[in-house]
Amino acid sequence: MKNIYIITAFTFLLISCGGKEQSIDEVLAKGNLESIRAKRTEIEAQQVTISQQLKRIDEKIAELDDTKKLPLVTTVKAKTEHFVHYLELQGSVQTKQNIVIYPETSGILQQVYVKEGQHVTKGQALAKIDDGGLEQQVSQTEIQLALAETTFKRQKRLWEQEIGSEIQYLQAKSNFEAQEQAVNQLKTQLAKTTIVAPFSGVIDDIITDQGSVVMPGQSQLIRIVNLKDMFIETEVPENYITDVVKGKMVKVEFPILGTTVDTEIRQASNFINPANRTFKVEVAVPNKNENIKPNLTAKLKINDYTSENAVLIPLSIISENANGEQYIYVVNNKNEDGEATVNRVIIETGKTQNDVIEVLSGIENGAEIIKEGARSVTNGQTVKVINY
Repeated sequence: MKNIYIITAFTFLLISCGGKEQSIDEVLAKGNLESIRAKRTEIEAQQVTISQQLKRIDEKIAELDDTKKLPLVTTVKAKTEHFVHYLELQGSVQTKQNIVIYPETSGILQQVYVKEGQHVTKGQALAKIDDGGLEQQVSQTEIQLALAETTFKRQKRLWEQEIGSEIQYLQAKSNFEAQEQAVNQLKTQLAKTTIVAPFSGVIDDIITDQGSVVMPGQSQLIRIVNLKDMFIETEVPENYITDVVKGKMVKVEFPILGTTVDTEIRQASNFINPANRTFKVEVAVPNKNENIKPNLTAKLKINDYTSENAVLIPLSIISENANGEQYIYVVNNKNEDGEATVNRVIIETGKTQNDVIEVLSGIENGAEIIKEGARSVTNGQTVKVINY
């Protein structure tokens, strides 16, 4: 019925125009409302006719065309691998044998025996402070000690032969012991005037120049560093306390040096800092070439998790729904032409390393997962797999 009205209106328009079809511009220029409405009806009729014709053409093309217009995707197969996860942290190199030596007695720094950069051994003399005559006092006291010792030995022999009094024997013994203690005390004070290395290491800095007056506990003399026993101290979040333990393997990278060292955790603290909920670990650092220095920045990769048969997939192909569930698309029933059905699978994931993630449940080894094109497919859709 509607088409009859349209044809009637169209016929009326032709009659009113003398049988000649007018252009849109001509109709609009005349300003006749009825003519304008008739022209609009005419165009609508043409539009309906064209749409119907296009639909018939599309249906015929689909009937005759053997090529199916399927979404193109690429896939990757899930596979089990040896998976090593690393906790990445930062730390700085330290050594417990890095000290500044102070004098134990006052006086003039008479002589410095070492140079900066020199290797020294434990107990080696590093410098000498003027003893202020202590060495002469020791010599004099040793002479008195020798006399007291001779007197005591003679008095002892007499006492053993029951000659002389007991008081003479005791006085000789007391005098000998007093002189012996005096000599030992002077030698101890004299030894303090010689600065010795407390451990083997390298002289890093000569702080006080020769000839300067030094005071005990105030004047810094020499800095000595041992570059053999180096370690890195870092703080680890408390949720890793069961995984990051003594003996765990660690990869230590020194960005400035461009080197990487394989080592292990030598100590893990049992105390959790309540301020930041972390615990400290110490990582030993081999330093045979002595190119690693104290306070050098380091990146640590601590092996906190290892799986021999982990199912790994690219992290980029995982999506998440409104419920917070992670899912991926897998293809099933793939034929010889690469046509397959899409299935959405909810998965549970574990740890991430670089651009891969471990799948704990949801898929098995060998599952074919959509990689490129996953964002444009829907569950149950047919797709064409075109792996290169």
